[in-house]
Amino acid sequence: MHKIRLLLVLSTSWLFFVSGRAEQYPKREFRGVWVQTVNQTIYKNMTPAQMRGYFLYMLDCFQRANFNAVIFQIRPQADAFYPSSLEPWSRFLTGTQGKAPDPYWDPLDFLIKECHKRGMEFHTWLNPYRVTVSANEQLASSHIYYTHPEWFVKYDGKIYFDPGIPACRRFICDVVRDIVTRYDVDAIHMDDYFYPYPVAGQSFPDGNSFRTYGARQGFYPNDLGDWRRNNVNVLIREIKETIIDTDKIWVRFGISPFGIYRNKKSTPDGSGSDTGGLQNYDDLYADVLLWSRSGWIDYLMPQIYWEIGYKTADYQTLINWWSRYVQNGQLYIGQDIERSIKAKDLSDSRKNQLTKKMELERNLPNVDGNCFWYGSNIIDNYGGITDSLTNHYHKYPALIPPTSHVNKKKLPDKPQRIGVETTPAGIKLYWESKNKKEYLDNPAYYCIYEFGKKEKVDLNDASKIVIVTCSTGVIFPYDYEKGKRKFVVTSIDRLHNESKKGKSKNIKF
Repeated sequence: MHKIRLLLVLSTSWLFFVSGRAEQYPKREFRGVWVQTVNQTIYKNMTPAQMRGYFLYMLDCFQRANFNAVIFQIRPQADAFYPSSLEPWSRFLTGTQGKAPDPYWDPLDFLIKECHKRGMEFHTWLNPYRVTVSANEQLASSHIYYTHPEWFVKYDGKIYFDPGIPACRRFICDVVRDIVTRYDVDAIHMDDYFYPYPVAGQSFPDGNSFRTYGARQGFYPNDLGDWRRNNVNVLIREIKETIIDTDKIWVRFGISPFGIYRNKKSTPDGSGSDTGGLQNYDDLYADVLLWSRSGWIDYLMPQIYWEIGYKTADYQTLINWWSRYVQNGQLYIGQDIERSIKAKDLSDSRKNQLTKKMELERNLPNVDGNCFWYGSNIIDNYGGITDSLTNHYHKYPALIPPTSHVNKKKLPDKPQRIGVETTPAGIKLYWESKNKKEYLDNPAYYCIYEFGKKEKVDLNDASKIVIVTCSTGVIFPYDYEKGKRKFVVTSIDRLHNESKKGKSKNIKF
């Protein structure tokens, strides 16, 4: 298999891509990867320079495997991986909560810019309610916990915001507003932690807020579950409204819920899945289908982490269920790498279940991609996962499906004034674009396709994609495969709409 090296203009590292023909690969597919920071200890022992080097290495690994989105946990427990006037620096970044990096720098700004350089989206992953993950943590003196202790409750030895207090929701929305207004993020992302996972023999201590606010809202004293669900519903709706109020209409809001919405036996009409595990609706008070139907979120990413054939929560049963019931917004599937690699294919014990899961995902028309848990498995090539993605399922780059929550009919213009010049590093293909008044009418990045000189141009063929980049030039090294080729460059806007046609240039190597 021949490898082609391309050097992006203004980039400092070599990028590797696979050339050749695809049999059948999607041109549009969300390919995300989660990067967890809670309970991670690697960062606190790094200098800022070492951390930047590690982040670059991490993102290069993801790019080589043709991922197009990174979901990075920047607020693991009411703290921050960025400078914030609302919350202290995270202890998972520097080792001590409230301690700034030394020398001072902004990891969030760095990560966003480096993702965009590589043609990847950056989704900011926030945990809404969690404050501590163990009983013996020391919070920074500047933490909101000390300013408003009445906002918080303790459960299972851990501290949480009380979801029933309106001021807590306003504060969380303030955090979201601060991020979206100050940073060029592509999405706000939350996972499955709303009301905490239930602990046997313990009740969540929100009795005071239920009596105070539940009574005002007509839920007290009989409808505790409905009141809790309403609290989370209001938070989700208000976060969406907060994002809209920033006028950055391209910023999406996505949720990655626990993999079971409701079990069939819990639903009077039998509409739940044929499963028997914990439930979003009943146990975590997360009515995720309501959020999707109401347009409060832009994508759902259920964590279907179980194996095909797992009796309590079968993967195949659940992916079909979610595909049937999510009818508004985009649906991506949360995949557990370790469980997929360790599980045996039910029809061939010599294989793992990754292939079957990818086939199921791609054969369901209502599913638009995957997100893999978690990033270090990709970096470490756990069980050959990165090789499998690079050589098969992600063999060619893919564009993110167009953003569905903004109705924009106008496509971006194709690039202008395409040209070629020689440089010390190789042959440079460059192009220009018109600057338009409306931000969303301008290109956010570009897609470069490669065809034989006399080959018919087919922009639907994913195997012809060479690279996706935000730069306006690519350098082909002098050892590029010899021959005459036609390159076509298209423009793609912030909503992932692609120009109908591209600008072409022939190059002889």
